Amino acid sequence: MSTAGIVGLALALAVILVILIVRSLIVICPPNRVAVISGRTRTLSDGRTVGYRILKGGRTLRVPLIEKVAWMGLNTIPLEVAVQNAYSKGAIPLNVMGIANVKVSSGEGLLENAAERFLHVDHAHIGKIAKETLEANLRGVLATMSPEEVNEDRLKFSHQLIDEADDDIKTLGLELDVLKIQNVTDDVNYLESVGRRLTAEVIRDARVAEAERTAESEQAEAAARQSAQIAQLEADKAIVEEQNALRVRTAELEAISRAREEEALVAGETAKAVASQDLESQRIELEKRRVEADVVVPARAELEARQLQAQAEAAKIIEDGKAQVEVFKRLTDQYQAAGADGHDLLVLNMLPDLIDKIVATVQNISIDRVAVVDTGAGAANGGGGGDGGSRGGIPGLMSQLPASLVAMTEQIEAATGVDILSSLRRSGDQPGQDSQDD
Repeated sequence: MSTAGIVGLALALAVILVILIVRSLIVICPPNRVAVISGRTRTLSDGRTVGYRILKGGRTLRVPLIEKVAWMGLNTIPLEVAVQNAYSKGAIPLNVMGIANVKVSSGEGLLENAAERFLHVDHAHIGKIAKETLEANLRGVLATMSPEEVNEDRLKFSHQLIDEADDDIKTLGLELDVLKIQNVTDDVNYLESVGRRLTAEVIRDARVAEAERTAESEQAEAAARQSAQIAQLEADKAIVEEQNALRVRTAELEAISRAREEEALVAGETAKAVASQDLESQRIELEKRRVEADVVVPARAELEARQLQAQAEAAKIIEDGKAQVEVFKRLTDQYQAAGADGHDLLVLNMLPDLIDKIVATVQNISIDRVAVVDTGAGAANGGGGGDGGSRGGIPGLMSQLPASLVAMTEQIEAATGVDILSSLRRSGDQPGQDSQDD
């Protein structure tokens, strides 16, 4: 083998040796065990100086050749606790059986107590010590309680036993997880006698209670019947009252219903009237618009047309009137310039119009025929007398015309102040005078 191989092998062996040494120096503690490392002194929290240290879970390194590791388990140790002929209060011997679960305590300060007492001690021996301690405590607790209390209130008995044993168990460095009482008996049949007495008392009380309950039941039944009858009467009364109230309420509801129906009808009629009124208003509005379109607008247009036509005619009339006024003005100027002859000329010019006006007053008179009776001729034929100068018939009618014309001219003179005959004479005389002057 070469030198390099030897060196490599030596290094590998050295590494393995170092690993083994380190592994042997490392202390790894599981949760159900504690490691007691002895060899070096240390001071506890209570001031004591001890030559060990305790590792509870985790890992640490021990000093080789100085420190030594010992293990102690934390697993539960089941125990059967039993005492025979343990005197209870009243000097009654009792037999008590129970179960308990103890373990090495991992609490602060208690673990050191367990290490000092149970290091390198198996669980059987630890269980035996804990059992003897619990049984001693059990006898002490039984002395303070009567058999009835022990038998009837086992929970109280267990609590008192735990309180009694807790200090002793912790002094040992142990911890009591569970303590239950399973059975309580006695050799003198005290509990049985007590049971029979209690049973008899219970039977007696039951019979008394049954009799009392029977009497109470009968009384209750009678009272119930009475109450039932009273309740029936009250129920009938209540039913009648409710029926009356129902009838009253029904009447009220009917009245309210009728009132609401009337209100609904009135509201309906009102709504109908309002709708009709609205419809009528709309119809009137439409009619107004139709009349506006069919009558007012054409009438307005016609009125405007007539106004325009009237304005045109008025303008024409005004212009004609202005022209006539101008003509009359010029005629008046000429007549005024002519003097008195102008006045007569004006009257003569107006004479045809006056005669037309006079004739127009009788133009609606219709004359079918004129009968002239010649009374003068008849009288002459009758051989009578008569005025020979009298003329009848048509001659007489014609003779009356001048007088009528004279009367008409007088009426015209009275109406206008113009003497037509005088004017006519002057107009007739003027040509003769001119001829004489010539």
